Amino acid sequence: MAPSSCSLVCNQPPFTSAKTPTATILTLRNAGLNLHPPHPPLHPSFALSFSILSSEPLSVKASLIPLRSSHPQRYVYPDPVPEFAEAETRKFKSELFKKLYKDRDKFGDELDAVIDVCVEVFNNFLHNEYGGPGTLLVEPFTDMFVALKEKQLPGAPLAARASLLWAQNHVDHDWEVWHSNSPR
Repeated sequence: MAPSSCSLVCNQPPFTSAKTPTATILTLRNAGLNLHPPHPPLHPSFALSFSILSSEPLSVKASLIPLRSSHPQRYVYPDPVPEFAEAETRKFKSELFKKLYKDRDKFGDELDAVIDVCVEVFNNFLHNEYGGPGTLLVEPFTDMFVALKEKQLPGAPLAARASLLWAQNHVDHDWEVWHSNSPR
């Protein structure tokens, strides 16, 4: 049996507004269908050529259906986990102390005060905003810098930068480890 051939060309119907999107529905009730790209491409029309590999009748239903715009689905991040926030804050404080202690001359007697400010801001962020990978923001680290400057503590740029780098390298990974070990 020789395949039959058919072409389908869809143009904007003359009686619809250019601002009203429409759709043409093509219902194929045959199993065998070979699609071929149009030659040459038509513009602004859409053309489709196909071969039908069956002698069964082809059903084509063209209708104007206004397309509705749908709101894109938004991913909702999980709420912060207080237990994770506490554990991560302790780890952050320990690691930040080790990092900043190497440059203790820049902080003088204020090293503990600098670390306390950074830890407080980081802890608040983890408890109130961090909901997992994809939610680590730069704002808390900017807030650290501003808080250190307002309190006239030394080494604000160094402390805020070290805090941000540590968080970028550890928080999302630690979240994944925390959740992979927690019972579900």
